[in-house]
Amino acid sequence: MGILLFAALAAGAAAAQVESADLAKFLPAEIDGWRPAAADELYTGDRIFEYIDGAGEVYRAYNYRSLLARRYARPGQPDIIADFFDMGVAADAFGVFTHGLEGARLDIGQGAVASEGQLSFWKDRYYISLYAETQTPEVRRALLGLGRVIAESIPGEGHRPGILALFPQGFDIRQARYFHRHVILNYHYFVASDNILFLDGRTEAALAASGDGVRKTYLLIVRYPSDEDAERARQSFEKSYLHTDAVRGAVEIKRGKWSAAVSRRAHLFIVFDAATREEARDILEKAAGKLAGLMIIAHPECVKRP
Repeated sequence: MGILLFAALAAGAAAAQVESADLAKFLPAEIDGWRPAAADELYTGDRIFEYIDGAGEVYRAYNYRSLLARRYARPGQPDIIADFFDMGVAADAFGVFTHGLEGARLDIGQGAVASEGQLSFWKDRYYISLYAETQTPEVRRALLGLGRVIAESIPGEGHRPGILALFPQGFDIRQARYFHRHVILNYHYFVASDNILFLDGRTEAALAASGDGVRKTYLLIVRYPSDEDAERARQSFEKSYLHTDAVRGAVEIKRGKWSAAVSRRAHLFIVFDAATREEARDILEKAAGKLAGLMIIAHPECVKRP
């Protein structure tokens, strides 16, 4: 038993070393005088909570495979942290990127945002977060340079989720959020404490808004494994959120804020905060109508997840 346990532990350690090396090859050994300050750290599964306790649940919700963390140091300058995530598939790399879209857009990788002392981007199945506790002019240049070097070292590109093609004109796809689970939905638009839409690893969802900063209308689109699953979720939503199980149509949740839902071909469409009943119905008609002319390819992993 002891020999078998030792062999299993040794095999696991060897596999971790290989995975660490596979990810480390994308990170440069030096950038503008910053060099690795210590050995890289590799995290998988629940071990991510040892590293980023507060935000670990977000990456778990996007089914991350592994995280390689490297600290760069340069005398007289703040350290720079590079967190390199293997998300398994491009859709989830894109998804976790959309979880935090605050900042200036940059042309790095397949999409990047930067704010004070931070830069994040995605490319292929990878999501990269770079940050420093303090921003100096040197740090800013190093973050940009590091981001470009890493992005260029990743040879391939991934596809954005096909579900985004269902949003009607007027919805800001650049600010759309893509996810699987209701904890992420509630972060961006609170619907209910309970998982009334039955979101899980087999579903894929996107949320986008139209309008300006004063007034916005939101459209949530969810793809389910089957027509029956989508219809079950619609009925649950109408009963729990619209507080009706008898009338299909738009409901005024608050004064001047209408909501409505419809299920079509394994998809659920929900409008939140429409200005009028007619606007809610029109958005649903346009979005659901797009299914007729499009072939939406499902997330490759969704059918496998619990």
